[in-house]
This record gives sequence, C-alpha cells and structure tokens, in this order.
Amino acid sequence: MAAKNSEQNGAPPREAIVRFEGVSFEYGHNHPILGEVDFSVKRGNKITLMGQNGAGKSTIFQMISGDLKPTDGRVLISNGVSIAMARQVIPQELRGVTIREFFESCFPGKVYDIDPKIDAVLEVVNLHAPKERIISSFSGGQQARLLLASALIQDPDLLLLDEPTNNLDTAGIEHLTGFLKAYAKSCLVISHDAEFLNSFTDGVLYLDVHTRKVEQYSGTYYDLLNEITARIDRENRKNAQLEKQIQANKDKANFFAQKGGKMRVVAKKMRTQIEEMEEDKVDVRKEDKTIRPFVIPAQPEIIGDLLTISSFTTMDPKTHQPKVQKKSIILKRREHLLLKGPNGIGKTTLLESLANGTAEGAEISKGVRVGYYRQDFSTLNFDHTVRESLLSVMEKHDEERMRAVAAGFLITADQINKRIGVLSEGQKGLVAFARLVLERPGLLILDEPTNHINFRHLPVIAKALDQYEGAMILVSHVPEFVEQIRIDDILELGGK
Repeated sequence: MAAKNSEQNGAPPREAIVRFEGVSFEYGHNHPILGEVDFSVKRGNKITLMGQNGAGKSTIFQMISGDLKPTDGRVLISNGVSIAMARQVIPQELRGVTIREFFESCFPGKVYDIDPKIDAVLEVVNLHAPKERIISSFSGGQQARLLLASALIQDPDLLLLDEPTNNLDTAGIEHLTGFLKAYAKSCLVISHDAEFLNSFTDGVLYLDVHTRKVEQYSGTYYDLLNEITARIDRENRKNAQLEKQIQANKDKANFFAQKGGKMRVVAKKMRTQIEEMEEDKVDVRKEDKTIRPFVIPAQPEIIGDLLTISSFTTMDPKTHQPKVQKKSIILKRREHLLLKGPNGIGKTTLLESLANGTAEGAEISKGVRVGYYRQDFSTLNFDHTVRESLLSVMEKHDEERMRAVAAGFLITADQINKRIGVLSEGQKGLVAFARLVLERPGLLILDEPTNHINFRHLPVIAKALDQYEGAMILVSHVPEFVEQIRIDDILELGGK
C-alpha cells in the first residue's frame, strides 16, 4: 500500500522499471502461454504475481530476467536496473558445490571480497553454516533460504521470488516476511500463500489461464478477490437481463415470421437485433478451476501393524551431526502421524529412508505398498509422459480410469502426452497426487504436499488426506492445512 499512499500524498509518481507491451509467448508450435500482455512494475513496488498452476507465471519471470524472449511485443527494462531471481529449486549442477562456490556462481566475474557478503546474506536469511559445506547436504527448507540469499547477495533493484515460502518452517516464513516488509527496493513474488502475500504486497498481477492476459490490481489479494467477485456479479446480472430480452425478441420474431407478408420483414430485423444483443453479452471471467474431490484408495488386503519404528536419526541443523533417538511408534490402518521439527533436523531424510526401506530402527510390514509424495518430485521420471507416469503405478493398465483420474486433477487431453519435465511445478504436484490415487498405497508418506499447489486446491487435498483409510506420515509447515486433517499422533524430531 506504500506505493499508492506516496503518490496520493503529492510525491512524484514512481518510474516504471519493467514494462510489458503487447507481449505474446508460446512454447513450440501451437502452445500459447501469453497473449498480448500489458503491465508495468514501478520502482519500490512489492507486487504479487498470481494465477492457476501452469498459467505461465514462471515464464513471465524468465522473460523479465532475459532467459526467454517474447514471440511478439516488447519487454522493456529501464536502463541500469539490475535484476536477480530466487528460483524454486537449486539447479542440479549446483547441488554438489560448496556454499562459497554456490554464491560465486551468482556473479559473472571474480568477487574478491565475497566471504563478508556471504556472511551478511546468510544472516539475513537466518542460516549459519561453514562456507565449505556442500549444497546437497542442506534440507529443503535450508536450500530455500540459500536460494533467497543467492538473489539478495546481488543487491538487485528488482528482486524476483518464485514460491519463496516452499519448504520454509514457521520461523523461516516469519523471518522472510519481516525482511520483505522492510525491503526498500522493488519486489515481484510468485506465491500461493495468500496470508504471506497480504502481509507486504501493494499490488497484484493476475495471470488468467483462460485469456492468457495479465490483469493488474492495486491492493492485496483479498482486494483482488472482492473486485473480481463484484465484477462477475455485475456481468452475470447484465447477461441475465440481455438473455431475458433476447428470449422475448426470439418469441416475437417467431410469431411475426409465421404471419407472413410484411411481418416476415419485421421478424428479420428483430433477428438482426437479437444477433447484436448476443454480441453485447459480456464474456464473464472464468474463475480458477479447482480440482475435483478425490479419494486415495487404501490397499485393501493389509491388516495389523503396517509400520514399526523403534528409533530414528536426526541431524543437528547447525553442526550437521547425526543423533539417534529412541521412540516406539506403531502405525496401523487409519492412523495418521505428523512429523514436526525445524528446517535441517532431517525430516526429508527420514521420510526418504522410510519410503525406500533403508531406515535403521524402522520396518514396514511385508506386502505393504508405499505411496511417497516427495517435495522435489524426484520420484517422478521427468522423461516420461504424463500418461506413462500414471499408467506405471497401476496394477492393471486401465486407460479409461487413468484419464478420468487425470481429468479430475485438471490434466487435460493435450497435457497427457507431455513430458513430466516440461510441466510447471504445480502441475507436477497434481500428477503426483493422481499417481497416489491410481497406486492405492497401504502406507502414505507425504513430504510438504502443499508446495507449489494453488491454494484453491488445498482444502480438497486436505479432505482426501483426512479421509485416507491407510496409515499415513505427513510433514507440512502449513498449520491451516494440517488443521483440516485428522492427526492421531505427533512426532517432534527436535524433542528430547
């Protein structure tokens, strides 16, 4: 709101540092993403970029950063404006480097005083680690902080943040929120976390997946929802009035046409008027589609103890030293366990070892099928098509059922034969959920299942998990999501 207030109080208007003018973009042949998009970002603005999964939000970021060029139109960046982007995930080629090498890769040339800069940005993101530590040894939440720090160390005029709260624990989100509130430069954020966005944003760019255009709004996302709702209501009322008049004119035209003679001329004129009225009907904005309610069927034949844990290993987030903890946990059907703990404690490592059967001190009963939702989607083969990925988890290939389940997760006919690797992160998440439905697991292991997912889908997903009849282990840092799910026991990894 600061940008609006400063101009209302007589301050000179802020310059637009980024401007899209009639920008269109398509991937390959006949796959349009953007259609004649116009918007601007002013200096000092903190803007949210929102839209349905797969609408093209990350594409807009890549066009601002220069990684992609428009098919038509122009992307204008003011002279001298520096841009840095914190991506959703650390590139594979950088996962084996040290912290120092990771930050050195952020600059085009050698930076001789980089160590003090690294110390400063790690302090900002509340992460402390030796500069020789390998990137892949950090947890998902710690890597999220490193991604943010990699953009901040460049001290950009425009900061691009792509889903920055993914994998962050509550403390991490609070720290990031406080930083963005105090941030003096321009910021453009992609996120599905409405509460997080509304704490600092002063404008919203809404990318409509149906029209492929960007609508620009002032205020928070809740202001946007109110404005869209009011507009839809006005448009629906106008269309209802026109529809009533059109039907009345059709009835009259049919009546006059049957009379013959001059009355047919009148009927013809009325039909012309009807066509004009049809053209006047407003193309009412299509709201974001929500995935259909779904059920994850539990493996039917399993009984007794499905998972037994006598001990588990955690990591000290600062020293990265392992620690074995004793704990007796037994999971049966219809029992849901929540794992809690700060970033870096070892939640993802524990879940992975449980899923692949290598966890010391834990045993999954013979014959229990495990459904594993991993936060980085590495359980998906990115070279497979969506169709191949879904069919691969079915005991018996059933094309009709596979396509019906896919449609419920907004996987359209033109997406079914696309490679997993070309999908957006949100679309990969929906494919992962569709696989769980088709897989029929006895034990469900979920590592941050809200990451990248449109917030409109989350209540549907929460209800499906709440009703799941098998055993379940869940990790999530989103309290309002967890509150909607039946939890029978909580394991605090950071406990004594």
